Amino acid sequence: MSQDDFDLFQQMMGDVKPLQNDTAELKKSHQVSEAQLAKREAAVSLTKHDPEYLSLDNAPMLKPDDVIAFKRNGVQDGVYRKLRLAKYPIQAKLDLHRKTLTQARDEVVNFLKQCMRMDIRTVIIIHGRGERSNPPALMKSYVAHWLTQISDVQCVHSTQQFHGGTGAVYILLRKSEEKKLDNRERHQKRMG
Repeated sequence: MSQDDFDLFQQMMGDVKPLQNDTAELKKSHQVSEAQLAKREAAVSLTKHDPEYLSLDNAPMLKPDDVIAFKRNGVQDGVYRKLRLAKYPIQAKLDLHRKTLTQARDEVVNFLKQCMRMDIRTVIIIHGRGERSNPPALMKSYVAHWLTQISDVQCVHSTQQFHGGTGAVYILLRKSEEKKLDNRERHQKRMG
């Protein structure tokens, strides 16, 4: 930098004062609109209006004898073990034999919605092993994939032999808000 440039710089910066505070504070006041909340809820709840929801395009393919096992974070191991070992009473059952994938998807969604409305938590979906389907275990693969996408499904496991073995799954559904409140009140009475 030449002396002329430096003098010019000094002249231009003559009345500039250094900042007293070198940190900026960002005040973010972001309000979530009703529409955004509805969109967010629709993205995670049992709905079939979104074309991406429960797609019929691709599911990780399973074999007829593969065991289906899925558990969401937060589900206690003891609860999952009881489901897996058929220690909960089965409250509802859906059989998907002789259904197309589209029919099966719609029936699974409607069945689980109805169960949620009726506070039914432990159900079985019979999907079959799919030994004769082409490709093998097609319905089973899709059902297993769909169940992981439905937020109301807490955990899933292939059934015990007497309920159909690897041709069906036990499903534990999320507890309704009413049931959660009821449990909280019951436990507080016991504590107090």
